[in-house]
Amino acid sequence: MSKKSAPEVSRREFLGSACCAAVGATGLLSTLGSLRLMGAAASPGNGPQIPARAGAVSSDYKALVCLFLNGGNDANNLIVPLGTGAATDAASYAAYAAARSNLALPRANLLPLTPRTSDGRTWGLHPSVTELHRLFGSGQAALLANAGTLVYPTSKTQYTARSVPLPPQLFSHSDQQVQWQHSVPDKPTSTGWGGRVADLVNAFNSSDQISMSISIAGKNTFQIGNKVSQYAIGTGGATTLAGSTTSLTPTNLDGIRFRAQKDLFGQGQPGLFETAFATASGDAIVSSDLLNGVLAASGTIATTFPNTTAGNQLRMAARLIAASPTLGLKRQIFFVQLGGWDLHAGQLVNTDPTTGTHAGLLAQISQAVDAFYKATTELGVANQVTLFTASDFGRTFRSNGDGSDHGWGSHHFIVGGAVKGTEIYGKMPALSVNGPDDTGLGRWIPTTSVDEYAATLATWFGVSQTDLPTVLPNIGRFQKPNLGFL
Repeated sequence: MSKKSAPEVSRREFLGSACCAAVGATGLLSTLGSLRLMGAAASPGNGPQIPARAGAVSSDYKALVCLFLNGGNDANNLIVPLGTGAATDAASYAAYAAARSNLALPRANLLPLTPRTSDGRTWGLHPSVTELHRLFGSGQAALLANAGTLVYPTSKTQYTARSVPLPPQLFSHSDQQVQWQHSVPDKPTSTGWGGRVADLVNAFNSSDQISMSISIAGKNTFQIGNKVSQYAIGTGGATTLAGSTTSLTPTNLDGIRFRAQKDLFGQGQPGLFETAFATASGDAIVSSDLLNGVLAASGTIATTFPNTTAGNQLRMAARLIAASPTLGLKRQIFFVQLGGWDLHAGQLVNTDPTTGTHAGLLAQISQAVDAFYKATTELGVANQVTLFTASDFGRTFRSNGDGSDHGWGSHHFIVGGAVKGTEIYGKMPALSVNGPDDTGLGRWIPTTSVDEYAATLATWFGVSQTDLPTVLPNIGRFQKPNLGFL
């Protein structure tokens, strides 16, 4: 990512993600250095101005929640062929079992799907995602088949002949994560598609005291914008300076220290860098005060979330949605993330694919997403919040003996009241190693691009057809700028 010249660096960009630092008489300079990592929203003035609680979330509010499965989810065990349909479908489970070997899920354990339309094959979900299975059946969840990074639509013939440009560094974690999140694999870009969406729709918001683009999983490419900067917080709220409180009394040394810090940041500094740093640092403290004050005043959510990485992140997203009226926000974009999906080894436990590491990860996201959907229902905004998954790539159809290796196309799910659920969108690949959709080892060539996936979400969120190429410069190369799941 290219660096901006000094005059273009905003205070929010200057301060990255949140940090904690203990502050003492001898530790202040160390803490000042750490403040570079504290995420800051737009400058709210001389102090935290917490508005009166604004009540229910606005009827024209919308939120997008990106759940990133860091490491590459083995989606070949998320959606599995049942082989219980017509004669042409009968051999599909046997072919799956042969290719997956020790990774194959027992057919009897699968959760059968009944999508509204069929490609002639029958499918089931991993037994660990009972909550997602229920949401799919009741119409609040949909599945998207074989999506991935593409420069142009690509067939196996074109892939083999290299007759169309391909995304650079296929099968590389870092490259494919970035390409999923910025969606322009053939051109250098310093922004993510979520950040570009935020730049366009931020006018819906009546306040920029706190950014509409909040990460609860650290800094990411997805939310980098030209105008709207991401604000990174933790599952407990905005990070503040440890050992510092706002209470100022003669006996409260923490409060005295905190006031001294704020006064120091408010002083004129001798140089441009020092001035920018002091102002940004002061804004970071004010922003954290503001957000934590709003969260404290916004009450509690009755829905119980699982005490897991995904559960705690999505619980904070739900709390921020509840606080959106107070923050003056009618559009919010969230980034949450769960790692651990790079399962070259250790995917199984005692050779049982239904109880291994992958099964545990799938159970975690299924339970957390279910709680999040229930929370949006509690808040009365289920139809206004859409959660979607993304991941580096899929994984090989063929087992490596203890797990699976880096793939390409993968399957994803979308959850929310506005989702046209009980359906599999896109095209499931021919599940055949060296078949028409395989680059080798069962690495599926995507039949749906990240651009088409993102365009569908961005359109629902309020981006016009005219502005869609601003968000997704390559969208004109693909046939379906709206996949129809919203």
